[in-house]
Amino acid sequence: MELEVTSLKGVGPAVAAKLARLRITRVIDLLFHLPLRYQDRTHITPIAELISGSDVVVEGEIISSQIRYGRRRSLVVSIGDGSGTLLLRFFHFNRGLQLALSPGKNIRCFGSVRLTQSGFEMAHPEYQGISESRPEPLQSSLTPIYPATEGLNQKRLRQFAQAALSQLEAGLYVGELLPQSVLEKFALPSLTASLKTIHQPHPETDVEQLFGHKHPAQQRLIFEELLAHQIAIRQLRIEARNHPAPLIEPSIEVLNKFVQLLPFSLTGAQRRVIAEIESDLSNPIPMQRLVQGDVGSGKTVVAAAAALQAINAGLQCAVMAPTELLASQHFQSFSNWLEPLGITTVILTGRQGSRARRASLQQIADGSAQLVVGTHALFQKEVKFSQLGLSIIDEQHRFGVHQRLALLRKGGNEGERHHQLVMTATPIPRTLAMTAYADLDLSLIDELPLGRKSIKTVVLKEGRRDEVIERIQSACHEGRQSYWVCPLIEESEQLQCQAAELTYEQLRLQLPTLTVGLIHGRLKGEIKEQVMARFKSGDIDLLIATTVIEVGVDVPNATLMVIENSERLGLAQLHQLRGRVGRGTIQSHCLLLYKSPLGEDAKSRLEVMRESGDGFVIAQRDLEIRGPGELLGTRQTGLVSYRIADIMRDQQWLEQINPLADRFIQQWPENSSKLIDRWLGSDAEIYKSV
Repeated sequence: MELEVTSLKGVGPAVAAKLARLRITRVIDLLFHLPLRYQDRTHITPIAELISGSDVVVEGEIISSQIRYGRRRSLVVSIGDGSGTLLLRFFHFNRGLQLALSPGKNIRCFGSVRLTQSGFEMAHPEYQGISESRPEPLQSSLTPIYPATEGLNQKRLRQFAQAALSQLEAGLYVGELLPQSVLEKFALPSLTASLKTIHQPHPETDVEQLFGHKHPAQQRLIFEELLAHQIAIRQLRIEARNHPAPLIEPSIEVLNKFVQLLPFSLTGAQRRVIAEIESDLSNPIPMQRLVQGDVGSGKTVVAAAAALQAINAGLQCAVMAPTELLASQHFQSFSNWLEPLGITTVILTGRQGSRARRASLQQIADGSAQLVVGTHALFQKEVKFSQLGLSIIDEQHRFGVHQRLALLRKGGNEGERHHQLVMTATPIPRTLAMTAYADLDLSLIDELPLGRKSIKTVVLKEGRRDEVIERIQSACHEGRQSYWVCPLIEESEQLQCQAAELTYEQLRLQLPTLTVGLIHGRLKGEIKEQVMARFKSGDIDLLIATTVIEVGVDVPNATLMVIENSERLGLAQLHQLRGRVGRGTIQSHCLLLYKSPLGEDAKSRLEVMRESGDGFVIAQRDLEIRGPGELLGTRQTGLVSYRIADIMRDQQWLEQINPLADRFIQQWPENSSKLIDRWLGSDAEIYKSV
């Protein structure tokens, strides 16, 4: 029986609520609430041997204690141990602290030492009074530092972890879920031994191994956590495939009609991916396919071909986009391509007027809307499809696993699942794809349309702004169009929009012969659509925008992209924004303006952008710099909730764990479920809810 955390001494309802914020509800959860790092409090360092920047334990007699006045009032205590003196500084203190730290007393303190003009100093150290006749024992193991939350300090978390360890040592059952054959094959220690080592590492433990997460005890838990996540994603795939799906026989005749109406030719890669999708649709099990393609590779037309096959079979198709602007762009593209074939397309977004929304909902419910393009609004409760056969999710990383699954519940007959196609223009390195999207088959559009030229990228200091403005004037006078992007200044859409408005007013004055437009997230949907329509038609020469134009905007005549404050953006976003130009046959340019001084990460990002136009190279660098949570979006369940594993650091395990996950589900199904429960906790419900 698993004990609730309230069974521990000192854990009442209030403390239990705080622990719950850390996903700790049972005693066993404390054992898997793992330290972030460690402090060494196992020995006393003589003051004469102190090194600036080190965390140490020091003992000594208080020589003096006085209040000093400067920029901030502080209590300064001087202690000595016979080898030297050390200053302890407290900015927050009261009369009680002054009395506790009066001259003549002996204390032991722990903190970070720094060298100042006055000598070595510790600010706000932890301390305790000690007696020469009854010396306090030192810590017998390294001191763990845990992920914390407001109202729970490290001391209490260590007490609770110690209580859980005591129960473990007393025989509290913590199941060994990895079979002996697996432990031996991968040279992994037992679970119990690993937990004891991680929570209470012996002073002789290799600290460098611990800090680098290379210790065998840590590797054991990293292995188990990665395995749990892979099993969860694979079970999601198995569950989906257990449901029947509508069988959609592809029509070569219909596809040929569609292709003949296009104003361009399909690439070989597009034709290959369309064939892979058609093969999936012709099976009575739900398609679960991810289409990856770099910016401008033509994913949308592939999606339209897939939608056409579903509609030709008498079924509806839904296309979900992360923003209203992208949904509007898709609605226009799909309408232009499919309406000549007699297909009715409707749009559904959160900002539609009530009358238009009711009309769209009615057409979706009665089946007269064959293709539905929308935002998150598509998976709301009031949306009822007549017969949904295929859903297409664009920019998958902008959603989360749970949102993709919510759309799966829509439409179809009882117990039936529709086919699902997800697309992303953020190329995902193989290491990450095999981890995050193990439930999806992968298609790759690895060829750009004929005649496309690579975009030339230049990195410029903000001080060269006047040169950039001259460049815009020249390009626009030659009949081309330009973008000027004002990225996020702070975590505030309002401030971002204000920055764009200010830039708009400045550039209108500086470029009086050009027609300048403005678009940002706070404009009403119809105004955004009008601005984009004017830009696409050539009525606007220069478009000032926020990052709202990051995806989906396709204006072949736009050949110059200016991104100011480019040092603030990640590689994936910079690459997406750059991809708004270079969509025709004319040479395009991207100018990245930055403000000095540049941090190392920002400098590295801008160098990558200047050197490479390959989305996969850029994505790999972004993964190395910022990690998987940023590359895939913070809402990617199963990526932001790892407790000890790290996809980049621990990728050497992935090649071995992925095939093991399939074997585990087959041979040890009960242990598979327990592993998911142990490591994913409440997140596991997302995978069970479809």
